Amino acid sequence: MRIAVMGAGAVGCYYGGMLARAGHSVVLIGRAQHVEAIRRDGLLLDTQSFQARVPLEASTEVDAVRDAGLVLFCVKSTDTESAAAAMRPHLAPDALVLTLQNGVDNATRLQAALAQEVAATVVYVATEMAGPGHVKHHGRGELVIAPSARSAEIARLLIAAGVPTQVSDNVTGALWAKLILNCAYNAVSAITQLPYGRVSKGEGVQGVMADVVRECLAVAEAGGVTVPGDTWAAVQRIAETMPSQFSSTAQDLARGKRSEIDHLNGYVLRQGEALGVATPVNRVLHTLVKLLETRAAASS
Repeated sequence: MRIAVMGAGAVGCYYGGMLARAGHSVVLIGRAQHVEAIRRDGLLLDTQSFQARVPLEASTEVDAVRDAGLVLFCVKSTDTESAAAAMRPHLAPDALVLTLQNGVDNATRLQAALAQEVAATVVYVATEMAGPGHVKHHGRGELVIAPSARSAEIARLLIAAGVPTQVSDNVTGALWAKLILNCAYNAVSAITQLPYGRVSKGEGVQGVMADVVRECLAVAEAGGVTVPGDTWAAVQRIAETMPSQFSSTAQDLARGKRSEIDHLNGYVLRQGEALGVATPVNRVLHTLVKLLETRAAASS
């Protein structure tokens, strides 16, 4: 299958690399420094179980999505509408677009901008770009896809490529479960510039994360969302399964980039206000990260 990865950072390069390694025709659409390295040397796919250089296409141009039957949409939540507009003229009419993004409303926003079918996808993977064209995998890697006309087919394709995948009727709940994990860890990791394992052991941090989880669950319940599983147990597992991982928010701040915090703790804050649910801990974490973004912007 012809597959395009729109916004090929750490997440997109990992999944695109796994699919290319399985024999699919993959093009990564990303930043020039990575594209140049991948064109020259292939993608260095550095996982917990193997290291390989994977030959595949790479481009800085959005029109590289043409002819793709599957598009992995991996841009930052802040760029969803602008990336959709840029991609729209070049998409094949029958393309399926999977949203591999943080936050819970990207699929809705993307579907409003595209005629092609969009399927929300929950991503559980710890990755980083360790250098130009070098994706480092720190843990996990499973996907949960919303039902669509082709979701079962795509799930089989991903599983065959070594990516554990399931189709779920409650992707909204699964997206909220992932959102809660992000709300518990991302801001604290960003503020302290510490990985999950060290964050979770910090004095008072467990109490802060428990407060965040309670607030998020209260907002979800008020909005009629059923969050599956034991959320607090899932929060604990993150530190165990991804101890060396820095949050994407931490990575953004370290690079002086705008983060997705408005779509994480900020989203919970806004939804809480709309539903009459107080979210004071999410408010503080959101506010502190926004201040750090301002400092980073002033120094750049």
